[in-house]
Amino acid sequence: MQDLSPQQSAQNGIDEAIVSSILSARIRPGTRLSENQLAALFEVSRTRVREAMMRLEARGIVNVSPRRGWFVVEPSAEEAMTVYEARRVIEAGLLRTMDRLTETGLTSLNAHLAEEKSAIAAGDRQRLTCLMGDFHIRIAELAGNAILVDILRDLTARTILISMLYQSDFHAMQSHLGHCRIVAAMEEGDFLKAAALSVEHLDEVETGLDLTRRPDPLADLRRSLSLPPQTVVSSSKASRKTKP
Repeated sequence: MQDLSPQQSAQNGIDEAIVSSILSARIRPGTRLSENQLAALFEVSRTRVREAMMRLEARGIVNVSPRRGWFVVEPSAEEAMTVYEARRVIEAGLLRTMDRLTETGLTSLNAHLAEEKSAIAAGDRQRLTCLMGDFHIRIAELAGNAILVDILRDLTARTILISMLYQSDFHAMQSHLGHCRIVAAMEEGDFLKAAALSVEHLDEVETGLDLTRRPDPLADLRRSLSLPPQTVVSSSKASRKTKP
């Protein structure tokens, strides 16, 4: 394999840093990504940063706003449903193609489930968000399909952004138990059952989303000032309000 140049490594570092930050819930939807700041942080030119942003745009992770710059995407309700549909197809199909789970693989998954349980007990929501997404990526890694690992990383990152926008309640234990059932079916060697359980699990998570919510553009400032969350009313509802 050809060695990457320092600039190529830095470019890959920008991509990876942004996706990893989303997967660990350290970066929120709508966050502005300054080309100047990223260029300074990674010690590369703005051209290199722009190339990395364009790759992330193609992967559905960021978008560009004319004269304003690059931003982490804020998925719409329609996009959210599309992402979950893609995950159901890919993850169920992946599990159906598996025919065995090695002892090493089972140990890895059980260790992961133990981490989820520990994070639930500690009430560490940020850690849980990371672990809940990583569970699905680990299964793809165990299947040994590098292409699907990359696809699932991107889809999982987009799922986390979706949950930040539309998930009003975080049902951590429900998701954890869903993961436990999938692993139990894999341990039994029943991968068709595991596939069905993965679809059921994703259905439950998607059902827990409130896709009628709209992003609050002042959310970050509101949190900083310790103000209560805004109740966003749709324009159709607002127009029906009685004037004083």
